[in-house]
Amino acid sequence: MSSKLTFKPEEDFPDLSKHSNHMAHILTKSMYGNLRDKVTKNGFTIDQAIQTGVDNPGHPFIMTVGCVAGDEESYDDFAELFDPIIEARHSGFKKTDKHKTDMNPNNLKGGADMDPKYVLSSRVRTGRSIRGLCLPPHCSRAERRQVEKIACAALANLTGDLKGGYHPLSGMSDAEQDQYIEDHFLFDKPVSPLLLASGMARDWPDARGIWHNDEKNFLVWVNEEDHLRLISMEKGGNISGVFHRFCRGITEVEKHMKAAGYEYMWNEHLGYVLTCPSNLGTGVRAGVHLKIPLVSAKTDHFDAILKKMRLQKRGTGGVDTASNDGTFDISNADRIGFSEVELVQMVVDGVEFLISCEKKLEKGEDIAADVAAIAAK
Repeated sequence: MSSKLTFKPEEDFPDLSKHSNHMAHILTKSMYGNLRDKVTKNGFTIDQAIQTGVDNPGHPFIMTVGCVAGDEESYDDFAELFDPIIEARHSGFKKTDKHKTDMNPNNLKGGADMDPKYVLSSRVRTGRSIRGLCLPPHCSRAERRQVEKIACAALANLTGDLKGGYHPLSGMSDAEQDQYIEDHFLFDKPVSPLLLASGMARDWPDARGIWHNDEKNFLVWVNEEDHLRLISMEKGGNISGVFHRFCRGITEVEKHMKAAGYEYMWNEHLGYVLTCPSNLGTGVRAGVHLKIPLVSAKTDHFDAILKKMRLQKRGTGGVDTASNDGTFDISNADRIGFSEVELVQMVVDGVEFLISCEKKLEKGEDIAADVAAIAAK
């Protein structure tokens, strides 16, 4: 018997008294007692799942989830914890609900010419996990290398404006990595406590890398937080064009991966299965870097707009950064319960509204009535 099992679960229960994340709000001693000794078929435990939430009590901008999955089975084997976390994080999405999808970019309204004075760049990204391989918090070195191999083989088949090449981190100089990161093409080095505590940064930089097309507007990150992160991006306010390329690129990658005999983790309830419960469903985060110093200075109005329009803010440097000049990364707050088109539409509508408010404030006009009149989505 493991020495760990000689202790009662209540003796093992983490101190969450000063925590503010979804896991800490939901995990009880009784629940922990039910789950502590369970192990997925790949050897992942509930203690591994919650470690990131134990080590990181909260976040200044967003309510973090506080747990991760180590494999596809985590969401079933630890459903007693994951189901209520998913419901809390995703606005009431229940274990009986089914995910919906719409990857037809022609259904998006507007978003082709948002004012570039305010919209500095536009991006749409999602994640994908390859079935049969453990997720980054728990994968072995061999599994991680297999993800890289499968991804590179599929991406090598892309043609036309999507044609590009793969750049492994292990082959990059520090200067090259820093330039990619500065250009927002590459995920940062593993300094985020959320990534480190979850185990995603093990063996860095082994089998990590970036694939991008020649125009550097369609990118695939390999083995960061998820097996794959697929990103379409460009400067300015044409998020419609970004979304069209996003849908086309993802369809092509999936086609070539399936032809090689692989498939993504997906089910009718959760949609696309990813490492963090916050990204389940579509996995889509559509965002723009938006410069709105006057609106953002009116904190109450700014927060009310974001809440009513189902958006969230981050600093432009990522989830762990703040804004110093009124420029924020504004994106959809939801991932599941809405289709891809619906989520991008929320960003288009919300950003256009924020720009209209910024222009009013520039003229010395009040926006209180405009904010009050927003119908919650």
